Amino acid sequence: MAKAQPQFTCTECGARHRKWMGRCEACGAWNSIIEEAPLAAGPRSPGARGRVIELSTLQTQETPPQRALSGIAEFDRVLGGGLVEASAILVGGDPGIGKSTLLLQAVAAFANAGLNCLYISGEEAAAQVRMRARRLGLGDAPVRLAAETGLRDILTTLDAERPDLVVIDSIQTMWLDSVESAPGSVAQVRASAHELVSFAKKRGVSVVLVGHVTKEGQIAGPRVVEHMVDCVLYFEGERGHQFRILRAVKNRFGPADEIGVFEMTGAGLAEVANPSALFLSERGRPAPGSVVFAGIEGTRPMLTEIQALVAPSTLSMPRRTVVGLDSGRLSTILAVLEARCAIPFTGLDVFLNVAGGMKVNEPAADLAVAAALLSAREDVAIAPETVVFGEISLSGALRPVSQSENRLKEAKKLGFTSAMLPAGGKQGGETGIDLRAFDDLTGFVGEVFGAG
Repeated sequence: MAKAQPQFTCTECGARHRKWMGRCEACGAWNSIIEEAPLAAGPRSPGARGRVIELSTLQTQETPPQRALSGIAEFDRVLGGGLVEASAILVGGDPGIGKSTLLLQAVAAFANAGLNCLYISGEEAAAQVRMRARRLGLGDAPVRLAAETGLRDILTTLDAERPDLVVIDSIQTMWLDSVESAPGSVAQVRASAHELVSFAKKRGVSVVLVGHVTKEGQIAGPRVVEHMVDCVLYFEGERGHQFRILRAVKNRFGPADEIGVFEMTGAGLAEVANPSALFLSERGRPAPGSVVFAGIEGTRPMLTEIQALVAPSTLSMPRRTVVGLDSGRLSTILAVLEARCAIPFTGLDVFLNVAGGMKVNEPAADLAVAAALLSAREDVAIAPETVVFGEISLSGALRPVSQSENRLKEAKKLGFTSAMLPAGGKQGGETGIDLRAFDDLTGFVGEVFGAG
């Protein structure tokens, strides 16, 4: 039987090498490569067999896993309807965005609802956590605290206490003595996450892990951690805005891409029951370049304002500045407007922004972006009681989008009386909304702006 070959792994980036070297060829880190013990070899006897695995069918009499509600409706919504027993949740976000504040409020709410909750911090002392709790008005919540980074001691404590929920803040500070690398390295994060997730499944304890993010916005450490856990949440927001978005990018117990909206206040995070009204609350009188987009975030319709500014440029390469939208999508829409509608943006600076710090990713925003750009370029304001949505193809045709009826219902609820959308979709015949449907972008430009 062939001898197992040793494996060498970089503790900084996780790259595997066939031999030891002083410098990792993948990330350039020095003295970061360690030898990992190979998997134990199986029985040497050629006739040895493994055990037979017990199989079952899809039909079962088992009860579905129980969910616990925190009472914070936006947080429970993102989890898919509450906290599932024995689940592992990973929460990431930029430094200072409010991750610890959110989780301290959530764990206090679960504790007040009757759950046995622990909060273990590897970044702050217990006195600092108590200080934040008093500032948030949570000083009387029955949450037990600890400041510890040794994972072996943490697991021993959890096995003795058997809590219902434990928050680990953060996974990058955990240290497992059986792994020969510094806390925060790829090997430590991977091993620590594996131990905590395995403990959650075996003991029926729900575990929430806080994760740092890189400058690209991804959770730091190996991507295998995101595969281990049941739910991955990102806490997003702009420092200059009070709005915060909790977004689910993976959820085994509920819909992905669901969002919860919070507002940062002096007393902590306050949930926003009607995000559309909040995002549009500061919208002033009609102005060129301002268009209301009726979008869908997860399962909820949401109205946001898309703002555009087009100005003559003195640069050889005009600027294209985008906040809250994909810059590649903006380039595509500008190209379609020039190629299909003969409306050039050469020599013009283009600035595009989603008001309130919201991020829009769905293609249904194409028509609203085009309307905002044309409104700013032609200095023509769109009627303030109008919402716009639709996808633009490279041929200039307008494609219908999903859940048009829900978008229109949300618009009607907020007092909008008309909508511009692609023809041919399931518009639902919403009464009280004047529908203006268009087959292609040329017809839209000609009717709305008298150009093209």
